[in-house]
Amino acid sequence: MSNSPHTPLLDTIGSPADLRKLDDRELPQLADELRAELVDIVSQTGGHLGAGLGVVELTVALHHVFDTPRDRLIWDVGHQSYPHKILTGRRGAMRTLRQQDGLSGFTKRAESEFDPFGAAHSSTSISAGLGMAVAGELAGEDRHVVAVIGDGAMSAGMAYEAMNNAGALDARLIVVLNDNDMSIAPPTGAMSAYLARLVSGKTYLSIRETAKQLAGHLPKFLHEKAKKTEEYARGFWTGGTLFEELGFYYLGPIDGHNLEHLLPVLRNARDAGVGPILVHAITRKGKGYPPAEEANDKYHGVSKFDVITGAQAKPAANAPSYTRVFAQALTQEARADDRIVAVTAAMPSGTGLDLFGKEFPGRTFDVGIAEQHAVTFCGGLASEGYKPFAAIYSTFLQRAYDQIVHDISIQQLPVRFAIDRAGFVGADGPTHAGSFDVAYLGCLPGFTVMAAADEAELVHMVATAAAYDEGPISFRYPRGEGVGIELPERGDVLEIGKGRVLREGSKIALLSFGTRLGECLAAAEELDTYGLSTTVADARFAKPLDEELIGRLARGHEALITVEEGAVGGFGSHVGQFLGERGLADGGLKFRSMFLPDTYVDQASPGAMYAGAGLDAKGIVATVFAALGRDHVSSGGLRA
Repeated sequence: MSNSPHTPLLDTIGSPADLRKLDDRELPQLADELRAELVDIVSQTGGHLGAGLGVVELTVALHHVFDTPRDRLIWDVGHQSYPHKILTGRRGAMRTLRQQDGLSGFTKRAESEFDPFGAAHSSTSISAGLGMAVAGELAGEDRHVVAVIGDGAMSAGMAYEAMNNAGALDARLIVVLNDNDMSIAPPTGAMSAYLARLVSGKTYLSIRETAKQLAGHLPKFLHEKAKKTEEYARGFWTGGTLFEELGFYYLGPIDGHNLEHLLPVLRNARDAGVGPILVHAITRKGKGYPPAEEANDKYHGVSKFDVITGAQAKPAANAPSYTRVFAQALTQEARADDRIVAVTAAMPSGTGLDLFGKEFPGRTFDVGIAEQHAVTFCGGLASEGYKPFAAIYSTFLQRAYDQIVHDISIQQLPVRFAIDRAGFVGADGPTHAGSFDVAYLGCLPGFTVMAAADEAELVHMVATAAAYDEGPISFRYPRGEGVGIELPERGDVLEIGKGRVLREGSKIALLSFGTRLGECLAAAEELDTYGLSTTVADARFAKPLDEELIGRLARGHEALITVEEGAVGGFGSHVGQFLGERGLADGGLKFRSMFLPDTYVDQASPGAMYAGAGLDAKGIVATVFAALGRDHVSSGGLRA
């Protein structure tokens, strides 16, 4: 394909079909241009940079070798999918990344035919790819399925479950292990690349298949000896015994930044015509952008930054983040109680446990991307008298629900669940929104469920959880800064199942669960201007409910409105159930429950998302007027 020397190759790529017209010798130039474009885009939008920089050559090679979208290409998690998006017709929209009405920061089926499977949580790609491979075989379609998964995501049991199943089915599936951290086996330069090409070639594979068939006719003891001899000989040069035991042909390790190594191995894997294959590619996160290469986190997630210096434009903090407040409060409690331990599932900095771990490294456990194990591990600790705090995002805790029920709740083990990222999370969109934890924990017998209204309340809830030994307990808090309230030196232990009243009124009662409390107080101020005297209360607990408080609010007000940052079936549903059972709504009480929309809400700023959901002061006021059967605009009152 001929191009003007002044025309960037990237400008000629409208889709992978254009990329496949390029000569192999042109691909390094394209990779360089793609890397520069990626840096420029993310410098303006923020987002996940390091992982994408590490897979530029791999992305180019995959789209050059495979016939996407007919061949299915699945990116695990999706952090590394930005180069893929640029090459698949979305380059012009990339500067809308992670913004309202813009491109998702992850792969998304509704966004492009080149995204065959949506992902934002890890370790799903091999299972999805196996399903696609089997579907293709059932339909008689001759296509390839490639799943790209990082070494971190390979720490999750689901990945091995899928590989075990793929091996048993002898499915035609190619898994590319993008090893950018753990370095399961380091590449050994040209010899490693040569051996990878050799053992992925048709000659070797056909000889190997023939040998396996012949060995199958030998007596059992000779068959096993022959099998182990072949495995040893191959493993001596190339490693991969674990993957081979799962039924995969292992190829690698190869240099994931060297297209002369990548292209022949990927072509051999494509053309092999045998069962599942694992290609082990070694890459470097942040590759090609010095500030990312030098940073500890390799610029995994960044805000907008200066391309020349790499300096990130982070807004000045007005208040400490909820995550930091949690970490500091837990550290304070741990100083007084050596039975307190902290557990995270591959998110030490995201949950603040890196701060806890600096003071208590021997009491901090990062179990990898293994939320199921994390929860049951905490159960084992609790059964021996320790006080485990499982610090896990709301959306990730969903992955361990059976363990919460079977291993914790049924046995009433006092595991403390610190649930970060409650409610909307902004740019990460619906895959990371903390929507469901109140509903899925609140239905479990004996579970205590709390939500912090502000950072001071969070400190109290950490102390409460540390002191509570009667069963599992959770407390949730959002992403981002607190409200700037003064923090206590150490938290007070709250009375279980008791809320608080912050503002007394006589007409309307607003009962908040979580950080919508500030919007409730603002709404009460506005309602007062309409002559609607308003009480504002903070429930603190969704389970057990403060029945005394709810009863008083129901009997003493014309309307009772609950407000929460969770899905239907949560706090408001529990209050409604209580009111119905006690007949408290029979006397004309106008009860309304405000919660997150019963839909998945795409990314925007958190403020815009809450406004769109009607969970800001304006929406609360509108709900009150609707409950009273009055028109907000023409209702009169003190306003002009």
